[in-house]
Amino acid sequence: MKKLILISGLILMVSCQEKSKLDPNINPFFQDWTTPYEVPPFMDIKNEDYMPAFKKGMEENLAEIETIIKNTDDPTFANTIEELERTGKLLSKVQRVFSNLASSNTNPKLQELQRELSPMLSAHYDKIVLNEDLFNRVEEIWNNRESANLSKEQQKLLKDTRKQFVRSGALLNDSQKKQITEINSKISELSTEFGQNLLAETNGFELILNKSDLDGLSDAVISAASEAASQKMDQAESEDEKEKYKDKYVFTPHRTSMYPFLTESTRRDLREKLYNSYVMRGDNANETDNNDIAAQMAKLRAERANIMGYKTHADFILEENMLKTPDEVYDLLIQLWKPALKRAKAEVADMQAVADSEGKDFKIAAWDWWHYSEKVRKDKYDLDEAAIRPYLSLDNVIQGVFNTTNKLWGLNFKEIFDIDSYHPDARIWEVTDKDGSHLAIFIGDYFTRSNKRGGAWMSSFKGQSNLDGRERPIVVNVCNFPAPVGDNPSLLSFENAVTLFHEFGHAMHGILTDVTYGSMAGTSGPRDFIELPSQLLEHWVSEPEVLKSFATHYETGETIPDELIEKLLKAGKFNQGFINTEYLAASLLDMDWHTLSLQDAKNISNNFENNSMNKIGLIDEIAPRYRSTYFAHIFSGGYSSGYYSYVHAAVLDSDAFEAFKEAGDVFDPELSASLRKNIYEKGSTEEAMDLYVNFRGRKPIIEPLLKVRGLDGSSD
Repeated sequence: MKKLILISGLILMVSCQEKSKLDPNINPFFQDWTTPYEVPPFMDIKNEDYMPAFKKGMEENLAEIETIIKNTDDPTFANTIEELERTGKLLSKVQRVFSNLASSNTNPKLQELQRELSPMLSAHYDKIVLNEDLFNRVEEIWNNRESANLSKEQQKLLKDTRKQFVRSGALLNDSQKKQITEINSKISELSTEFGQNLLAETNGFELILNKSDLDGLSDAVISAASEAASQKMDQAESEDEKEKYKDKYVFTPHRTSMYPFLTESTRRDLREKLYNSYVMRGDNANETDNNDIAAQMAKLRAERANIMGYKTHADFILEENMLKTPDEVYDLLIQLWKPALKRAKAEVADMQAVADSEGKDFKIAAWDWWHYSEKVRKDKYDLDEAAIRPYLSLDNVIQGVFNTTNKLWGLNFKEIFDIDSYHPDARIWEVTDKDGSHLAIFIGDYFTRSNKRGGAWMSSFKGQSNLDGRERPIVVNVCNFPAPVGDNPSLLSFENAVTLFHEFGHAMHGILTDVTYGSMAGTSGPRDFIELPSQLLEHWVSEPEVLKSFATHYETGETIPDELIEKLLKAGKFNQGFINTEYLAASLLDMDWHTLSLQDAKNISNNFENNSMNKIGLIDEIAPRYRSTYFAHIFSGGYSSGYYSYVHAAVLDSDAFEAFKEAGDVFDPELSASLRKNIYEKGSTEEAMDLYVNFRGRKPIIEPLLKVRGLDGSSD
């Protein structure tokens, strides 16, 4: 078996596992994985292996639950709560592989399995959390907790376990439990359909251009578009289809393709066409339209919340977060909305002035923003995005984040070439601690492809636990960065570099975690807290000493000049009106969807989103970062009533990084050790605010965030 490895722009053939040690006659999920570090044997796993493994995993899981229930001894933490932690190992094994590949390397068969499995899995987990006999054992332990002599971590696990049962409906009557199960199953189906529709819509539009349509585009952008057309030709099944792409240039609604075009192209008509293909995804009155799905999910969520005794879905969700009520969330968002919108309007005026000076006779529109904001940036800060990219090759930025975590915590990363991964793009590293001990396996999958969903995320193929021996995790980052073109490496924008640091912050949360119980490991905490470790790591990427440690020109080897760093930092608050306004608009839209009463949710109008945005005064030049029909975070992810979490975590991360600034050393050893001990290692073993206070010495304040984003008035 061979795989392709990209190193500094060179493609090398590297030998991988010579021969599988698994029995080909037995489902690979039913065998022990003898691969290094128990990395899944991806090459041995076939599409047809998943369903039998899921079915057996669910069957074994229910048998394990039955064993706990039938234990005739009095319920104890050890024979009930800890035994629950041990259940479902086979199901977790197959589910982790399947869910990761269904997002990052899907195919029609996996999508079909997703549709089939989502209601099955929902019903399966409901059988556990709505099992009255099991809950009675948990409740007895809870009632006797004062005399149980439990550790702090065990007390938190007991509390969380009971809460999970109660919030799943354990205290409801049989009729209500049946309703909840039916609603959960339907929501799961709709969520899967929403995500698959979105992938189809994103892949369903192509802007196919001739050479005469490329006005304003740089050589790098043109080369990437030509490469995209060539790939389409290679994939075409007919001569007519091949001819469609011959000598053409292809752009798509994927951000890595769209943003460079919107920024550079002088063809306003084509900018409008490509932009609209993006913002109209899922809203085209066709078989992949998501409007009705969003409305159905909002209604079902409101109905479930009412059955559970909550006013709205948002009230139900927020009970578990750091911000506990919709009012608290709205207060935070509006506090930032007013200065953000004010700055956005000023940015529109700046762009209009440029367009007017060019003799243009149009009013700046949404599809003009990238093009004219770049002109303003060049004028105000003499900063050209194209001048930065040569210093930010993907390999450089990966090395930069490795350097950063090495200086913070002494971590080391060794790339492994003799383990097969699930795709040639995916690379594998062993992570070791400062004492040389094994910490984790890290997988990085960075390039856009048509069978990968959009965005960037962190996940894991194996969790961390110390319950029955030291189990270390296998963590993965998936991104959608531009692929290499020709002999050149993948060159990132500064925003891409920030994204890589962000996702690696999540990875660090998963890699450094060190808890007893797997359900409390890594990113298991409240939604508006778990973005803290990721967003905090972003701060280091713009520190001059960090940039100079990795940002070298891919052709000359020259270190990024101080002059360019200075321009980059000065432009740090540039376009913050747009960035914050589009994000806050989406956060407010999320909250509006999920603070609907059941009656209102039953009567959602087609103008719901427009009414929501008009209410807050969103300007025409900006669309919400995610419109409802492609708002995957809340309709096919875990962020319903929680998209605000990024800004709440930003309050935390800005305040936390301020501690390093106050210390005068962004790698201060004492603060670094405290950050690891109190935030990155702890998972959800303590209340989120307690973890933060343990690190910072006090609760967070909002002023550092306003300062970082230029919303404190200092940049007006």
